Amino acid sequence: MAQVTVTARREIHAPVERVRAALADYQTTRPKILTEHYSDYQVQSGGQGVGTRVHWKLAATEKRVREQLVEVSETDSGVLVESDQNSSMVTTWTVQPADGGRSAVEVHTTWSGAGGIGGFFERTFAPPGLRRIYDGVLSNLDSVVQSS
Repeated sequence: MAQVTVTARREIHAPVERVRAALADYQTTRPKILTEHYSDYQVQSGGQGVGTRVHWKLAATEKRVREQLVEVSETDSGVLVESDQNSSMVTTWTVQPADGGRSAVEVHTTWSGAGGIGGFFERTFAPPGLRRIYDGVLSNLDSVVQSS
């Protein structure tokens, strides 16, 4: 099995503190920024950052739907870490200061991909598809934090 990696980046028009708070708000803000690819969103415990447990379905394609049960932690440097309890998928959200009071946000996801020919197709097609989904989430995040 090979590691599959996806990274998306965007400059967000809001200060770091506001962006980090928005990303860590699984109760109110997260549902607002998710794209149509997400369904059955439910906060099971917590709701604000570390210790939150949240469930959703992610439809990468019409036929490829991944049920996720995510537990949220944070690194010492303030990186938000979402670990899927149903798979090897781990997603990190890094927010850094950018010029003009803006924030540079990077979302980075890795998981252990399938082997063989299925793994080849997964490594080839999953990253661009998931990157497009993340581009939409980051665009929505930008809109939400600017309006708050």
